[in-house]
Amino acid sequence: MTQRKSELGFDTLAVRAGQVRTSEGEQSEPIFPTSSFVFESARQAAARFSGDEAGNIYSRFTNPTVRTFEERLAALESVECCVATASGMAAILTTCMGLLKSGDHIVCSESVFGTTVVLFETLLSRFGLKTTFVPLTDMQAWSEAVRRDTRLLFLETPSNPLTEVADIRQLADLAHDNGALLVVDNCLCTPALQRPVELGADLIIHSATKYLDGQGRCVGGAVLGSRDLVGGDLFGFLRSAGPTMSPFNAWVFLKGLETLSLRMKAHSANALALARWLEEQPAVRRVYYPGLKTHPQHELASRQQSDFGGIVAFDVAGGRDSAWRIVDSTRLLSITANLGDVKSTITHPATTTHGRMRPEARESAGIGEGLLRVAVGMEDVKDLQADLEHGLEQLSGA
Repeated sequence: MTQRKSELGFDTLAVRAGQVRTSEGEQSEPIFPTSSFVFESARQAAARFSGDEAGNIYSRFTNPTVRTFEERLAALESVECCVATASGMAAILTTCMGLLKSGDHIVCSESVFGTTVVLFETLLSRFGLKTTFVPLTDMQAWSEAVRRDTRLLFLETPSNPLTEVADIRQLADLAHDNGALLVVDNCLCTPALQRPVELGADLIIHSATKYLDGQGRCVGGAVLGSRDLVGGDLFGFLRSAGPTMSPFNAWVFLKGLETLSLRMKAHSANALALARWLEEQPAVRRVYYPGLKTHPQHELASRQQSDFGGIVAFDVAGGRDSAWRIVDSTRLLSITANLGDVKSTITHPATTTHGRMRPEARESAGIGEGLLRVAVGMEDVKDLQADLEHGLEQLSGA
């Protein structure tokens, strides 16, 4: 590209950013499935390893295909630097292990992915890291939880699965006033709908497995932010510890980024239509979707996001038995815990994605036994409604 990135639109960056053609003149980005790279001389090898000369060394931390993905995603998030990882959880682990030390404190939203809670509460605590969990939208609780040793504020917005929306700018101000960093998991919106750094966040987490891929093909993650933060200690952790994204997965994610904007608009339109339909169903007690005017953070989401995303959650009476009956009655929706696919999925969070959380933590986070999550794909929304109607009618007639 001859134009500067700042002069190009989002969709142009999604298909062009980061690509450096080889002497073969390829149109599509190549995959470099190699473990190592050959040096011209012993002097060049020494210069590469010492950092005096930029260039490829070993695919655990330098690979051209992975680098193209990193540069493209960084351009879409309007940040300086990106480190790609083997999964979204590896991205969170890299952030914590790269920036924190024993005795440091994290303030984390209660409304995060269940495995994130397990990582903070069970695994990282073994290494002397302490975590306080607070309600996502309660600013007073966030303020009261911050301590002198607090180093990170961590959240997802919108949250999974209840789609609560946090005020990123307020939380960024709180973090910075206390010498901490704000880390935002942007998995559900992606940069197509929300750019947390522009609202004050310091670091962005992605599970590339979800919407960045868009078709449920590969597992991967990323951490993004300033060159000092991400290109320093976080890259150093990846280089030494090796939670590395594979070149093939990076190439798949590159293909996903090319259609990201189009897909997120389609996911959002289908999700809003399904959420409005669910509100009208007698067996549904409550619908959670930030695009609905009944959502408590609808106005905030309207200001902070350009659209509302593809996740819809809803509560039914009768607890687990009723929820499972709806899941088992579906014939079109895929019963799987993944999200961000063009194929719609349905799951029961209390026994899947959040099943390893302590019951009291799950209850505090609002993950009840009657809650279902639909990750709305790109099928005809009328077909999705018809598929869910089978189980909902059974509950209405019970």
